[in-house]
Amino acid sequence: MDKDTLFGAKMSEKSLNLRPEKIEKAMQDDTYKTIGAQAEAIYTEKRSKFIAIALPVRTLTEVKSLLEEYQKKYYDARHVCYAYMLGPERKDFRANDNGEPSGTAGKPILGQINSHELTDVLVIVVRYFGGIKLGTSGLIVAYRTAAALALEEAPVLEKTVDEEVAVAFEYPFMNDIMRIVKEESPEILEQSYDMDCLMRLRIRKSMMGKLRARLEKVETARFVDE
Repeated sequence: MDKDTLFGAKMSEKSLNLRPEKIEKAMQDDTYKTIGAQAEAIYTEKRSKFIAIALPVRTLTEVKSLLEEYQKKYYDARHVCYAYMLGPERKDFRANDNGEPSGTAGKPILGQINSHELTDVLVIVVRYFGGIKLGTSGLIVAYRTAAALALEEAPVLEKTVDEEVAVAFEYPFMNDIMRIVKEESPEILEQSYDMDCLMRLRIRKSMMGKLRARLEKVETARFVDE
């Protein structure tokens, strides 16, 4: 039995139960789309002016801070409506009509975020009333259009959901660990080499199972911080 087989450095995708179609499906599941920069657009309807701003965000704290900033900036506007979506799973979201009839502002804005399949984004639409009422359907169209125009101006980024793992091992088995790292290409976040070595790695979620399966086959290797 050769050394690679003994230490498990060579493992087929079949032995890991990772067939190509399963890998492709997993890789689709651990990606998400967001915007890479702020974008703005202006839409007018019957003298009402709608200023739409799309902003990249990561946390609810950022959302609250930006809302306060833009509410102060557009203090003289009739309405400052918004919607946001957070997280790769797109489960944390909210829409706000800010005084407009229920469902005529925040919901259409959120609908555009969904239509573009985005997350980690805040869209604010500021309305300056032009003196002519738009009616329920008119408001829905106006807020939806303004949000869409801003999102179309924003650069879209595809990001991956990443996970981290820390593996400890004895120095004589460093070559086995390094070969796996070279072949699987995780990001090395931390490394220390002594008689007892430690390496902290980051890789996209869909590839973590394969990485861990290979690492744990190396003699003396053990996962830490679990």
